[in-house]
Amino acid sequence: MYDKDMIAKIEKRRKEWETTCYEPLKAKIPEREEKFQNLSWNDIGPLYTPADVKDHDYFEKIGFPGEFPYLRGVHSTLHRSRLWTMRQFAGFGTAEETNLRYKYLLEHGETGLSVAFDYPTLYGYDTDHPLSRGEFGKCGVAISSLKDMELLFKDIPVDKITTSMTINGPAPVVWAFYIANADNQNIPRTAIGGTIQNDVLKEYIAQKSFIFPPEPSMRLTVDTFEFGFKEIPRWNTVSISGYHIREAGSTAVQELAFTLADGFEFVRAAVARGLDIDTFAPRLSFFFNAHNDFFEEIAKYRAARRIWAKGMKELGAKKPRSMLMRFHTQTAGVSLTAQQPEINLVRVAIQALAAVLGGTQSLHTNSMDEALALPSEKAVRLALRTQQIIAEETGVASTVDPLGGSYYLEWLTDKMEDDTMRYFDRIEQLGGVIPAIEKGFFQREIAEASYRLQQEIENGKRVIVGVNKYQMDDEIEIPILKMDERGEEIQINRLKKLRADRNQNKMDRALAALKKAAQGDENTMPYILNCVHAYATLGETTDVLREVFGEYKEPAIF
Repeated sequence: MYDKDMIAKIEKRRKEWETTCYEPLKAKIPEREEKFQNLSWNDIGPLYTPADVKDHDYFEKIGFPGEFPYLRGVHSTLHRSRLWTMRQFAGFGTAEETNLRYKYLLEHGETGLSVAFDYPTLYGYDTDHPLSRGEFGKCGVAISSLKDMELLFKDIPVDKITTSMTINGPAPVVWAFYIANADNQNIPRTAIGGTIQNDVLKEYIAQKSFIFPPEPSMRLTVDTFEFGFKEIPRWNTVSISGYHIREAGSTAVQELAFTLADGFEFVRAAVARGLDIDTFAPRLSFFFNAHNDFFEEIAKYRAARRIWAKGMKELGAKKPRSMLMRFHTQTAGVSLTAQQPEINLVRVAIQALAAVLGGTQSLHTNSMDEALALPSEKAVRLALRTQQIIAEETGVASTVDPLGGSYYLEWLTDKMEDDTMRYFDRIEQLGGVIPAIEKGFFQREIAEASYRLQQEIENGKRVIVGVNKYQMDDEIEIPILKMDERGEEIQINRLKKLRADRNQNKMDRALAALKKAAQGDENTMPYILNCVHAYATLGETTDVLREVFGEYKEPAIF
């Protein structure tokens, strides 16, 4: 922290610099923009000095890595000791096809698996449901039963590698498939690790693959918290997700504010259940977007850690691990362009670099062809190689928080925290997260930000290379992934066989017991697992919960 005399000297000298150096050159050579703004529409000045962070108490605001408030990282050694987990979000077609892709990625150096599910699975429907027709395997793998999960992870040691699963509405059921698969291989539950996204709140806000109303959805999420820390201590039972909020069109500030508001809401719900905050909090994790504005993204991650640590302390957390924000990052799918798709490699590399410099624990790099189709083998290999080059060749992982102390970055980090706190106040005035969802607050904020950005792109104020500037008439063709055209038929036949071969009485009893538990106040996870072990399908199990809890219908947003 600079003393007052030094700050006064710097401020005086900056004014002299502006008058004698900056303004004359600006008059001679006008700047490219009348004013510069980042993607959250914050004005960015030409220069930042210690005067812009003059109120900083280093120990209170910044500190050291691995120490409160964790601005500089949750681990003292960060990537000097262990690199981030390299995950490639993957899933398409049948479980067999995706299993081969996982093995391909592991052979090429991936260090963690990440499962993408198709839309029927995300909504809790089996492949043979009428609403599933035409959607099989298109945006992820189809998983309708424990049999599919067994095929998905065939010959993959689930006790030696962690798995992330992007599933929300039916997350307890899909997680039960994974647990039951390990059970059937005689792998102790204490040996398996990974993450289920399980963030129902952001579904109402952004992604819209919700099933049940908010209150029963929160109950199911807290059920997984309680079951997880007792039975599967290495599992993160929620990945509080800003990624989809950003993909829906939010700004970086909105992503930060809405994600953390959701996180604190989950904590309050678990505490209200009677769970000890220091027991479940260490298994909470987060999932952020890595978008185009390089410094804004780094500032977002740093601010997130500080806000979370302070907020958890206020909510009663005592143990340091309860205050740590551990997060996965994925580069911005919404930033990928169908025009000149090969330049998406450049976008992804810069976004991934921001995530690493921001201290991520896990990273997915999008493939260059994802604006056109699911990734080809070549495209996904290049995406993985992007991470490996950052890790092994650039030197950015050699020190912790290497941009810490940048006057601009520290000012921007503070600015994002201040803006986030203002959003928290607005959410509280609306009665909290769920009332704000029901009133359409989050949805309107995101829609307005998305519309504003799109207007700027269309009028050329925001440049998207290859789209509204530097276009090409002759596009380079790249190979597109082709899936097994018989996949849907294979999956439907497998379901028919499963229903014919299973013990129907055992399954019926398990589903009836789940219904009774859902109607009461017992933890539903043991009952869901019994259904899964009896080879009840995803749709059959979810339908029991639909019958008890009902389905959520989103109100119109005006």
